[in-house]
Amino acid sequence: MGLLSRKVTCNSHGQDSSYFLGWQEYEKNPYDEVKNPKGIIQMGLAENQLCFDLLESWLAKNPEAACFKRDGQSLFKELALFQDYHGLPAFKQALVDFMAEIRGNKVTFDTNNIVLTAGATSANETLMFCLAEKGEAFLLPTPYYPGFDRDLKWRTGAEIVPIVCTSSNGFQITESALEEAYQEAQRKNLRVKGLLVTNPSNPLGTTIKRNELDLLINFITVKEIHLISDEIYSGTVFSSPEFISIMEVLKDRKMDKSQEWERVHVVYSLSKDLGLPGFRVGAIYSNDPIVVAAATKMSSFGLVSSQTQFLLSAMLSDKKFTKEYLSKNHKRLRKRRSKLVSGLEKTGISCLDSNAGLFCWVDMRHLLSSDTFEAEMELWKRIVYDVKLNISPGSSCHCTEPGWFHVCFANMSEETLKLAMQRLKSFVASITINKQSHQELMNTRRKNRTNWVFRLSFQSFHDREQDER
Repeated sequence: MGLLSRKVTCNSHGQDSSYFLGWQEYEKNPYDEVKNPKGIIQMGLAENQLCFDLLESWLAKNPEAACFKRDGQSLFKELALFQDYHGLPAFKQALVDFMAEIRGNKVTFDTNNIVLTAGATSANETLMFCLAEKGEAFLLPTPYYPGFDRDLKWRTGAEIVPIVCTSSNGFQITESALEEAYQEAQRKNLRVKGLLVTNPSNPLGTTIKRNELDLLINFITVKEIHLISDEIYSGTVFSSPEFISIMEVLKDRKMDKSQEWERVHVVYSLSKDLGLPGFRVGAIYSNDPIVVAAATKMSSFGLVSSQTQFLLSAMLSDKKFTKEYLSKNHKRLRKRRSKLVSGLEKTGISCLDSNAGLFCWVDMRHLLSSDTFEAEMELWKRIVYDVKLNISPGSSCHCTEPGWFHVCFANMSEETLKLAMQRLKSFVASITINKQSHQELMNTRRKNRTNWVFRLSFQSFHDREQDER
């Protein structure tokens, strides 16, 4: 052990979270309709598998892109040899155009300001290296994606201070919550370097409202700090209110010449919107040339392969395809969420009203044995080990209220979702029966105790009456 680095042996990687522990249990016993029908169903993975048929159809119609050819000529050697880590110009252009299309072309993006990374994980960590020193802090609204404890902190040494949001207003960000988090960081002697928000939110599945975005910009203006807007779910918004990018707010407020213009940074990825997490395509968009230059150098530790860039530049440049894909993706996500919500309602469980993402923020507070995080973990373990559904407890997302759970719906077939709901319904029914039996037992005991006290009192009264006679 003495020959290993402290980074290797420390316990600051965040992998001991129940979010990751649930994944480990799933991997030991994964559900398979044929091979393992009693296994654990994975509902903790925010993966979009609803539109693979569209991707495969495009590949079938465009074999040259998949075979790395142009006009019948092989590009394999060209793509296999060394490429500059700035990325292929054609892909960067196709990517920024796709980002603009998702935002209704209300904003445009400059290819000179984009840095390609191996997924959003790499993008967020790279920004931490660029914006914060070890021991400095970023403020994050709760609940937030459990992986941030690993992605933002483990190797960078940066700290996270939660902005506590509650169910009383649908977990919206408030000015008082922002200020309290800032003061909490100061009490801990942490210098705050910025805010990081996910919009749409993971795990809430909601878009951040315009008044909240204005609040965030006002806050970073006053505090003179950075803002990172992780917008990797921007193409999954399937109902109103519509998605508003932080870049659109800056544009509307005519802040392109302001200092804040260079202190706002966007993270994007094709993992969620296009359902391609295995391709490892992420990006940083920043108007600060120093950040772009530094992040570009750092990107050499996590490049996107030239073959991937070539294939996706052809796909994203096909505007007929991207328009059809986004439209059908929204419809399918809306329909699938509706099926999950309907299934939960039949079980007596409700969700936070949401309009985006690949998941729901599910309210199971009424199923807790007590209003504690210990009771939440007890319920979570029963759902994982007995019901055999891997969902994520709210505490893993740093929610301050016990009983909320993160449940994904887009990474499985409709039949598998039905089975998951059947399992959950049976489990909730058993809990209800047990609670009723327990209540009936308590009522019987209370009744018997009352009758016993009454008989005892009556006997005492009778004895006194006899003595008086």
